Amino acid sequence: MFDIESQKERSLMNKAIRDFFDSRDYLEVFTPTLSPDLIPEPTIQNFETRFINEFEGSLDMYLIPSPEVFMKRLLANGFPSLYQISSCFRNSEQLGLIHNPEFSMLEYYTLGFNEIDSIALTEELLRAVKRPQTPSYALPPFITMSVSEAVKAYSGVNLDDNQEYERLKESAEKLGLYVPNGESWDDTFNRIFINFVEPALPKDKPVVLTDYPYQIDCLAEKYQDKPYRHRWEMYINGTEVANCYKEETSKEVTKTYYEKEYEKLCLQRKESGLPIPKIDPAFYELNIPSSSGVAIGLDRLLMCITGKAEITPLLLFPLSDMIQNGL
Repeated sequence: MFDIESQKERSLMNKAIRDFFDSRDYLEVFTPTLSPDLIPEPTIQNFETRFINEFEGSLDMYLIPSPEVFMKRLLANGFPSLYQISSCFRNSEQLGLIHNPEFSMLEYYTLGFNEIDSIALTEELLRAVKRPQTPSYALPPFITMSVSEAVKAYSGVNLDDNQEYERLKESAEKLGLYVPNGESWDDTFNRIFINFVEPALPKDKPVVLTDYPYQIDCLAEKYQDKPYRHRWEMYINGTEVANCYKEETSKEVTKTYYEKEYEKLCLQRKESGLPIPKIDPAFYELNIPSSSGVAIGLDRLLMCITGKAEITPLLLFPLSDMIQNGL
């Protein structure tokens, strides 16, 4: 059945978002949902389609997993702080509860901000979109901690002592986790994080985890003794709702990072036969001004601020219902 009240709540949320950013002189933009190239993200599966034209020929295209691929181009071409509410698409994901292959996303970029500045801005945003029925667990202030602090608190693993892969593998196995031979440091870290950290995060307030670690040589070398991404993720009632990056100013570091991600993506997709999206090499060379970008899953945010337990009742025509009912 269609829930009219939930659609009224979505409309109010979207209006509050637009009022919030418009009052701060952000520019709302509308970019395509189809793109001939994507940013390499090995953990995200893509929907592929094909443009056909008898005069122009044909072209493989992809439904965007986020508007980032276009919004960063706008920033590099002189646009001010900007935001967008868009439809995004991710393939090969679960259905129901907190997943749907097509979902709505808010993405906003703030010139001159770093990732810490964006935490305060996002707290203000959540205050602006709250509803009378919003539970306290979805309201600021945020609980903020580093990933290293969270991993140590909830799994007992000290990441500073586990920068070498073999040591991290040993720590994961002591926790009872199976770690296949040849797995990357990042993948083993994610096993620990998903099994021990995510389930134990506080659920009485939104939680922001900062300073995500990585083991990508070029980035670790840049940050030397603190090899952390300038990134955070926000969880509400145990569900990831948002993430944030500070844009790097070093083209060399950015280019090397994307090249390594694309190499990983190609290796995975070649073995599985899944689509390998085209990558625009010029994207790596964009001169993006110092800024911070935040992406929020709006279906999940609406779930949280209305006190619902899943996103399905908030969606018109969720794919799970269309499959079940043959609509």
